[in-house]
Amino acid sequence: MPSSRHGNDKPPRHPSGPPRPRLRRLVLASAAVVVLVVLAWSAMDHDGAAPVAAAARAPAPRGPQFFGQVQAEGLPLPDDRASRRRQLVENVQLADHTYCSYRASTQYPAGSRPMTDNPDQNRPNDPVASMNPMRLDGGGSEGRVQLQTSQSRVYMASGEAVAFSLRAVDAEGKTLPLVITRALAQGITYRGARQTPQVSIPFVDDGTGADPVPNDGAFAGVLAPAQTGLASFNGTIRTEVRYNVGGKSGVVQFDVIYTPELPAVWAGAPREAVEEGSLVFHLPLEVRMPGRYIINGRVDDARGHPVALLTFNDVLGPGPNDVRLTVFGKLLRDQSPPLPLTLRDVDGYLLKENTDPDRALVPRLQGKVLTAAAHSPKSFSDAEWQSEERSRYLTEFGKDLREARARLAAFDPTSPPPPSECMPATR
Repeated sequence: MPSSRHGNDKPPRHPSGPPRPRLRRLVLASAAVVVLVVLAWSAMDHDGAAPVAAAARAPAPRGPQFFGQVQAEGLPLPDDRASRRRQLVENVQLADHTYCSYRASTQYPAGSRPMTDNPDQNRPNDPVASMNPMRLDGGGSEGRVQLQTSQSRVYMASGEAVAFSLRAVDAEGKTLPLVITRALAQGITYRGARQTPQVSIPFVDDGTGADPVPNDGAFAGVLAPAQTGLASFNGTIRTEVRYNVGGKSGVVQFDVIYTPELPAVWAGAPREAVEEGSLVFHLPLEVRMPGRYIINGRVDDARGHPVALLTFNDVLGPGPNDVRLTVFGKLLRDQSPPLPLTLRDVDGYLLKENTDPDRALVPRLQGKVLTAAAHSPKSFSDAEWQSEERSRYLTEFGKDLREARARLAAFDPTSPPPPSECMPATR
């Protein structure tokens, strides 16, 4: 009988049959193996409770446990109180040192300082001397030959001259024969500026001019710019000296800073007087170029020992002016130098801003300028110098010191504060 289904009809689905006997046997065998393993593990001796029970009793670790627990008994605890007191004491000492050092350094004004504070300013007119290995012409040096050089000054005012000298010695200090082959001076100019003339300088060893001893192997020469083609040059003048020692050619250079203009000139005899407990030297100065002037002078006692460096720093207008160089009274009372005092070696300049050179030199007063009268030491005041700035700083530093002492006293009322460098240890 022909079928009633069409060609594209799907066959009807039938329910699946029961599992195959082979698969059923495999599942039963696996379950039996698991049961045997559990029974064998239970029969074994594990030296105590089961792992699950042990884990239940142990506290949960908070992190990696590398070492065993440390017993606190027997270990010294840090002495926090002693450490804190040491810190408070150090704070008091630091505040005290700050206060006392500032007070000591400002008890004299800036224009009147002990010469011991400025030893490099004591002899401004001494020659600048040096000794270096011979510098060969063309590069390199000859260490077996030492060249001794000196120049009388570095800064030059209009009309002043500078002396140069040189000598060659061996390693043992023995003078070596030296021949000067050429010495030329020329102003140093920068790009775009016109070069200055070259000035020849004769060097001699005959005991004339700047050479004090003839035929001693030391040659000397003098440069006076105002008498040469460098009279109007303002800046650094370099003198290059070429010489020969033992058949080898060497070269050495000397630099000076020259200012051709005269910003001011000294215009009268100096005088001195005791004013407001201090010794004041008055120096009349005729100012041609107004501006800020810085003038320095040195003071010696009756034995010739240096006492103080005096400085004038103020703006001066054109015309007659009075330069005051003051020896502060307390400085004299503290040092008690033998009187009378002598002012010497006064130099100075007009400070120029935004230019090179930055100064125009006033003619120096070399050597003794004025010896004061032998005033009574009682005429000088022993009071410390005072100013608005100094009072403000001392107030702040004193406040820091009092607060540091108060913190220490509050922490340890039974112990006194550390001793002060300059004042009683009051609270």
